[in-house]
Amino acid sequence: MGQARSLRRPRRPPVLRIFGCPAHYRNMILSERKLPHLYVIGQPLFVTFCLHDSFPANRAFPSEKLTSGEAFAAMNRLLDEARSGPMFLRQPEIARLVLASIDYGAEIGHYQLHAFVIMSSHVHLLLTPNINASKLLCSLKRTTARRANLLLGLTGQPFWQDESYDHLVRNGEEFRRIQRYIENNPVRAGLVTRPEDYPWSSAGRPARPPQAASLPH
Repeated sequence: MGQARSLRRPRRPPVLRIFGCPAHYRNMILSERKLPHLYVIGQPLFVTFCLHDSFPANRAFPSEKLTSGEAFAAMNRLLDEARSGPMFLRQPEIARLVLASIDYGAEIGHYQLHAFVIMSSHVHLLLTPNINASKLLCSLKRTTARRANLLLGLTGQPFWQDESYDHLVRNGEEFRRIQRYIENNPVRAGLVTRPEDYPWSSAGRPARPPQAASLPH
């Protein structure tokens, strides 16, 4: 008899779903990074997206050592600590139009907005999607890119990084930790001494955003 062939399939590398849309936001599947990639309509989601070319090109995640949550946190630290690259979002008129689009998405029911911050090079959102998350992010990024490029005289140029990174919130404790993380970003960056003093954050709003419902404690 010939040598029996194994029926076992070779192991495939982990894949990452990254949100995308046409033009500069195409669907992408990558295997070399280990980042969170789950989302569920009706369950809170922590989302980060950044300006084009703002994420360091030489970034590296030792996927064999990091969990998906740790890799996501490492990516956020790189963005929060960046001191070079495009910083268009520090311009008040650009931050204002991004904030208006974020609020509009909540007003038309695409999501429930729990927390947000607009930093110099990136945006953090904590939201509960009511529609497909990739579609709502595509709409938000496409609209703000077009309007921001008009103001900057950069029409036709990519504004946002292709990728949007997401982390599915599992329970109430994690929800509150992420909310604090988002709203304390400007304090950690040395921009203000109190979260509520930063104008482009949910922390400074007179009425607190709604909290997540139906999450386990």
